[in-house]
Amino acid sequence: MNQKKTDLADANDSPELLPWGPRGTAAATIAAGLSFNSIGKRFDNIQAVENFSLTIKPGEIVCLLGPSGCGKTTLLRIAAGIELPDEGAVLLNDREVSGENAFVPPENRNVGLMFQDFALFPHLSILDNVAFGLKSLGKTEAVNEAKAALRRVGLGQYATSFPHLLSGGQQQRVALARAIAPRPGVLLMDEPFSGLDPRLRDTIREETLAILRETRATCLIVTHHAEEAMRMGDRIAVMRNGRLVQVATGEELYRKPRNLFVARMFSEINEVPCEIRGQKLLTPFGEYPAGKNVSAGTGLLCVRHRGILMVAPEQGTPGRVIARKFLGDAALVELAVEGVENALFARVREREAPETGTEIGVNLDVNEVMFFQENQDPRENIDTDHQKDGSNNWLSDIQP
Repeated sequence: MNQKKTDLADANDSPELLPWGPRGTAAATIAAGLSFNSIGKRFDNIQAVENFSLTIKPGEIVCLLGPSGCGKTTLLRIAAGIELPDEGAVLLNDREVSGENAFVPPENRNVGLMFQDFALFPHLSILDNVAFGLKSLGKTEAVNEAKAALRRVGLGQYATSFPHLLSGGQQQRVALARAIAPRPGVLLMDEPFSGLDPRLRDTIREETLAILRETRATCLIVTHHAEEAMRMGDRIAVMRNGRLVQVATGEELYRKPRNLFVARMFSEINEVPCEIRGQKLLTPFGEYPAGKNVSAGTGLLCVRHRGILMVAPEQGTPGRVIARKFLGDAALVELAVEGVENALFARVREREAPETGTEIGVNLDVNEVMFFQENQDPRENIDTDHQKDGSNNWLSDIQP
């Protein structure tokens, strides 16, 4: 009998068979502002977070983006009150809740926390899981609020079931319902979609975003997927080695990355060493103006895959097609180019991809080319850096 229920749950997890509730029905919250002021946190000899400062406005959705181990989850736990900062302070609506002067217990912060593994109680029914954080309400009111949250995520009919009878996608919905039921002023989400089947991830993510907009709660989401951060966040805070590298909208980070690390986070790029001499960038593809703030030395020309233009051999830098990979509507073409030590990659429409062995010429689309002057900062462990405001690192910006 249990096996039959499990199979039914898996089948019903399809968005077509089990729709979410009507949009506009999630209960609204009174959003709170969240501020991290010079947060530092060590674990033994490891500096997990260093001098981190960020202010999130009420109702704003901010994504913390970075590789594993960069301190994202530690910051979430500090905001929730599960971890204490070694330095700095956390403020909710300008009231200090963690720091030298005060500590407010997690249960008194009106902060919701959604874990990566959902953390559902296996011995409680789905309804009781959702109602768990509603202890301040009377029993009848708590049940009504929990049922409303379950209906909004499309699981009202599973109120009396138990977590092990639900699929991963359905358990994620239960965790979301439990997080929003108390109407938190701040919602903290730790990689909430990482355990989901890719087939369902996009749908569940979009519906989750719709619920977040309905509740109007301030939200901080941890992720290591740049596309996910761009889809969900009003702003994105990029972290590396416990430090904040850059914070901006997704479009700004994509178009104006502060350094090579951020550029790599938001697109696949070819990296070509070049020389700077006399306000000129000397590259295998020709000379380009270097801009006013560039000094003589070496740098990296970073070309997005679609910025590689394949032309007739006599019209560009000589090259040859080494390999091509079919990717559906697109093809990834691997190129050997004269004057470039490593292979370059171009992404083109599948029907436009030349055959392996074809001799071609290579030009650049300057709108897809960035330049970073080498200036390594050992403390930040950032490979290259240009101007601190991220300006003038696009060739299209510095063309005369």
